[in-house]
Amino acid sequence: MPSPQQARAQASAITSGKTAPEVEAAPTSQLRELFDGPRLSPGQRRIAQYLIEHITEAAFLSITELADRVGVSQPSVTRFAGAVGFSGYPALRERLQSIALKALAGGPGEPDRANELQAAVDAELANLENLRRDFADPDRVIHIGRELSRSAPLTVLGLRIAESLAEYFGYAARRIHPDVRLVTRGGSVAYDALLQSREAGGSWVLAFAMPRHSHETLQAVRVAHRVGLKVALITDLALGPLADEADVTFATGTGSRLVFDSYAAPNVMAAALLQAMTDADPERTQARLEKYEQVSDQHQFFVRD
Repeated sequence: MPSPQQARAQASAITSGKTAPEVEAAPTSQLRELFDGPRLSPGQRRIAQYLIEHITEAAFLSITELADRVGVSQPSVTRFAGAVGFSGYPALRERLQSIALKALAGGPGEPDRANELQAAVDAELANLENLRRDFADPDRVIHIGRELSRSAPLTVLGLRIAESLAEYFGYAARRIHPDVRLVTRGGSVAYDALLQSREAGGSWVLAFAMPRHSHETLQAVRVAHRVGLKVALITDLALGPLADEADVTFATGTGSRLVFDSYAAPNVMAAALLQAMTDADPERTQARLEKYEQVSDQHQFFVRD
């Protein structure tokens, strides 16, 4: 009898393309797509991030009000509108308002007298709903999963608070990939690991970066590029220095209602890439899972529930 992992690997392959009725992307995803193409200055990234975080309010601000809220000049807002492809701020605001009005019309109502713990769960549910909409077209996930599967070795990077996400991905990826190398220390240690991975034939790094984003992670991503590795990044922001350095970015919201952040959506994003890796080479996946089950039974790794 196949293990639960083997059964899921056989039954849960990701289907390319939109097989269900097309679902409009979440407002935050629409804005990230709108702002992600051009190379923005630090001040312009601040404007973009403010709009992403406050779309239902910010879409109706005048240029003076928006500049005051972000702490930039009015000409900076005008230049930002031009940088993201609009003739001026009025044209940009018109687009923002169309996104905001749809969000207001279709968004969930405020929870009734939710306490702090319930509010934290509500925020994570919203993050997961946004991710669900992003998954309406899974082709990018499928493509990067295939690339990660082909990279041997495959390096997984997660420093500081992101270490737990990297550990999870690395633990699971080793079941289906022959050479997964985990990097959880920065500085020269990360440099050595990335250089060795490239010299051994690796082509990709999967990096995790969660708030607060560290200079160590940014430096490690830059080093990866310098030695010839491509970088796929799972993070909370589609804009900013880390996203600028990555070859592809998967931006997912994090829960920030409690003292320490929670990572429901990034974990699901990681699991989706693992699924895409299993789909990329089903014969290797099946062989490795079968071998692992034999070893685990022989050495009694797990309790029989």
